[in-house]
Amino acid sequence: MASYKYITVLFLAVLMALPGCLRYSFTGVAIPSEVRTIYIPFFPDQSNSGLGDLSDQLNEALINRFVNQSRLNLTNNQGEADMFVEGEIRGYSNEPFSVADDRRTELNRVRIQVRAEVRFRDEDSSEWDKTFTGTFEYDPNEAGPDGEIDAAFAALEDIADDMFNDALGEW
Repeated sequence: MASYKYITVLFLAVLMALPGCLRYSFTGVAIPSEVRTIYIPFFPDQSNSGLGDLSDQLNEALINRFVNQSRLNLTNNQGEADMFVEGEIRGYSNEPFSVADDRRTELNRVRIQVRAEVRFRDEDSSEWDKTFTGTFEYDPNEAGPDGEIDAAFAALEDIADDMFNDALGEW
C-alpha cells in the first residue's frame, strides 16, 4: 500500500514538472517557453499599388495573429523583443481572371507579394526569409472600386495567416 502511494506521488510530481519542459500551444502553434515578446515593425509598401493603406492593413493583420492568437506580447522596441517579424510589400497586381463570352471581365484577381523574415534575439541569422503571395478574386461589375480594396485586404489576411503558421508552426 505504501508503494502505491509512493508511485502516485512520483507520478504526480513528474506531471507537474512536465509543463516547464513542454512548449505552449494555442491555435495549433507551438512557442518555446523562452519566447515571450515580439516586435512587428511597419512593413513598407514598395509595390506601387496605389492603395494607400496596404501597410497598415498588413501590420494590423500580423498583430492580430501574433498577439491575439498566441501568448506573445507586442513590444515597440526590437532590442526588447525575443523575436521579430519584418519585411516589405514587394508586389501588387490587379488583373482579369475570368472573361465572359462578350469579352467583359467577370472576375479580377488581386495578387500581393510580401517578403518577410523572422529572427530571434539571440540568433545571428534569420529563422526564415521568404516571399509570401496572397490572391483573391472579385467581380468588378458587382463590387465596383471597393471590390479591389476588399480583395487586397483578403489577400493580406491570407499572407498574415501563412506568415503566422510558418513562424510559429515549425517548432
